Amino acid sequence: MAKFLRDTEINTEIIKIIEDAKERIILISPYIQLHDRLISALRTQKNNNKLKITVVFGKNKDDITKSMSQADFDFFADFPNIEIRYEKRLHAKYYANESTAVLTSMNLYAYSQNHNIEAGVVSENIASDSSLYLEARKYFDRVIDQSELIFPKTPQYRNTKSVVEEKRASRNNTFQPGFCIRTGIPIPFDIDRPFSYEAYQSWARYGNENFSENFCHFSGEESFGETTKAKPVLGKNWNEVKRIFNIY
Repeated sequence: MAKFLRDTEINTEIIKIIEDAKERIILISPYIQLHDRLISALRTQKNNNKLKITVVFGKNKDDITKSMSQADFDFFADFPNIEIRYEKRLHAKYYANESTAVLTSMNLYAYSQNHNIEAGVVSENIASDSSLYLEARKYFDRVIDQSELIFPKTPQYRNTKSVVEEKRASRNNTFQPGFCIRTGIPIPFDIDRPFSYEAYQSWARYGNENFSENFCHFSGEESFGETTKAKPVLGKNWNEVKRIFNIY
């Protein structure tokens, strides 16, 4: 049956969820700042290409680095089978693998784990407890589907050897990290699509490719109006973009 959790018990269950996962890890938290123990637990799964990791975070639409740092984003992006998603309305916290889930008040945030009074419930996908686990999983699968996918990375298998698919930008779709030139939030790097979905809807009302924007699509730094839909990368970064992404 479901078990009530408090404070450090929540940390213990989340780490166990990560280390015991065989097929799936789901981490849903508005704020993410990885604690050393969580980083160590995740690293035990670093070479498991068959394990899919889904991370959903939210809040701070104008500066989402306040919700997840670039260092943590880069740490997650280095896993071979992962998707990172953004949901601006997110307030719930949910951590799960294929057999166990934790619903809790606690963000995946170092300060929360060390200082706050937190509580939660752990449930398992077993006969005596499956209804709670499955109902929560169904709900959060819907949350995942409705969130904005900003970084996907999947393994491909060729001649029984796993090769991580990392598409390079050459005027085609790519899944390399980039930044929305209007809001600065992380999105896949694509010279032709330098907006998040919502920012594109706003831009498309007028469709002016030379309208001044706020951020560099490559570096995420403020552009002070020097970037546009037509030229989404700051001039000082263009040679580096051409070198990394083989754009000629």
